[in-house]
Amino acid sequence: MKLARYLYDGHIRYGVVEGETVYELLLTPFSGLERQGRSYGLDDVELLPPAYPQKIIAVGLNYRDHAEEVGMPIPTEPMLFMKPPSSLLPHGGSIIYPSMSERLDYEAELAVVVKTQCHRVPPQEAPNHILGYTCANDVTARDLQIKDGQWTRAKGFDTFCPLGPFIETDVDPGELVVELHLNGETRQSSAVSNLIFGPAELLSFLSHIMTLYPGDVIITGTPSGIGELQVGDEVEVDIKGVGLLRNTVTSPT
Repeated sequence: MKLARYLYDGHIRYGVVEGETVYELLLTPFSGLERQGRSYGLDDVELLPPAYPQKIIAVGLNYRDHAEEVGMPIPTEPMLFMKPPSSLLPHGGSIIYPSMSERLDYEAELAVVVKTQCHRVPPQEAPNHILGYTCANDVTARDLQIKDGQWTRAKGFDTFCPLGPFIETDVDPGELVVELHLNGETRQSSAVSNLIFGPAELLSFLSHIMTLYPGDVIITGTPSGIGELQVGDEVEVDIKGVGLLRNTVTSPT
């Protein structure tokens, strides 16, 4: 099942996507999937990031090939950082190249959307707390990341977390492949099964640190092949079975 969050007639709504139609939900997908009765064409609504989390928790160096690519040791525990909700950007939105950076990179990632409030979840129970999966791009000001030594500024600019377009609820993440296309050319491609720490393991680990709430987002790490973005680029995160997230890069206004 594909779930969307969208703007229609000045109101934010949630719906189930079937083909080119979105069927409005009575409440949010975190409260149930009962349909309201109204439906709209996808072209008639404005797609928003499919979740609006209290927090976006990200995982660094979670593919072995990426750790090797940047010359860092394989982590023995998840390496965590956070992106602010203000960094969210919907499918079709523009990534703003900040004037204080001279090197902007893409990072294609599988994102996990938390279903229920949870704390100290055993690994075997973690899948019960996952609503579904979506595409994410962990846009990074690489020069500022190196300069600062910590990642808040480099990862936290407005528009630096494209997310969407939908949440897919019925998929086995172990069978997925994360790809990134830059101006039509494939730059990243790796199976989610190559993650050092998988989605359920990450949710369990995080829940032993902080309470997770419905709609919170975990972005699970990027494979090798990270590279530079330029103004005018079109960048796509493509995860077959989940969705295709497309954005462009623009200069600050």
